[in-house]
Amino acid sequence: MELADLLKTAASMIQKNGDDTTAGLDENHIVNALNTLVGNGAGGLDLVKFVGGLSQNGLGEIVGSWLGNGENKAISMEQITTLLGAENVATFASDLCLSKESAARALANVIPQVVDLATRGEGTIMDEMLANTGGSNGAMEMLSKMFR
Repeated sequence: MELADLLKTAASMIQKNGDDTTAGLDENHIVNALNTLVGNGAGGLDLVKFVGGLSQNGLGEIVGSWLGNGENKAISMEQITTLLGAENVATFASDLCLSKESAARALANVIPQVVDLATRGEGTIMDEMLANTGGSNGAMEMLSKMFR
């Protein structure tokens, strides 16, 4: 799934998450704010934001559950803020004129699903990442260094 499609899906999820403060937001506005938050500037999802520093913040098991197939573990508003960075969540909130709490709640609901969609099946961002790291052995070596 292309990043633009992922972001539109995420924007729709945010609009329909049951929070009155996000229900009336413009989809394009949400897409732009999400792209700033999770995009890599080259039309892809910045997975480094999700895997960088996982061993330090103890969220590796949660984020790992979002990659590929299988059940996604939930993440709290506090944990998503730790994962993405308080400043990044505050910028996302400001871009959409939301409170930090509403922004963190929306992100905690949507980010696991977006990462899951981006890494599920064949021809995904995960396949591209594996190709760029020397296949599964290269990826495992890279991940082992992060968790040492």
